[in-house]
Amino acid sequence: MSQTIEHPAADEYAPWSADYVRRAGEGDILDTLTRQMDEFAQALAGLSGQDALFRFAPNEWTIKEIVGHVCDFERIFFYRTLCVSRNEKVSLPGFDQDDYVRETNFNERSLGELVQEFQLIRRANLISLKHFSPAISLRRGAVSSGVFSVRALVYCMAGHVDYHLHDLRTLYLPALK
Repeated sequence: MSQTIEHPAADEYAPWSADYVRRAGEGDILDTLTRQMDEFAQALAGLSGQDALFRFAPNEWTIKEIVGHVCDFERIFFYRTLCVSRNEKVSLPGFDQDDYVRETNFNERSLGELVQEFQLIRRANLISLKHFSPAISLRRGAVSSGVFSVRALVYCMAGHVDYHLHDLRTLYLPALK
């Protein structure tokens, strides 16, 4: 049976993640997570391999690097969600997103494969999330530099994708037209 994951209160996440939680919105978060799979693919549909290597400024990521980063973030935040949902007592480490992108070969991969990877990761995560009880969604654990509830981590996943979709739609894609 599918559960509803309620919006987290402000004391359920670290201040640095407040924008992600805000961006996730107020509706059914599982619907948002599901809808984002298609939104992400549609936003990038029709881009050539050369287009996907575009960066809007010299030190910014390419479109492929953004998609790869979204995959990394999705994996890491779901891992955190899983750990906290299982009452992990050890503090989970942070990560430097720039180091993670720098240490990859995202630009050598096809954009289609990267988008498909995101969709598959998200789909697998949704299968698990649909079965988290309300009690599990309230569990809290030490993550990076703060304490997060399970549901706050889920909202961060949605807000993070929204953040990058916004950047793609406002900074990257218009410059390619």
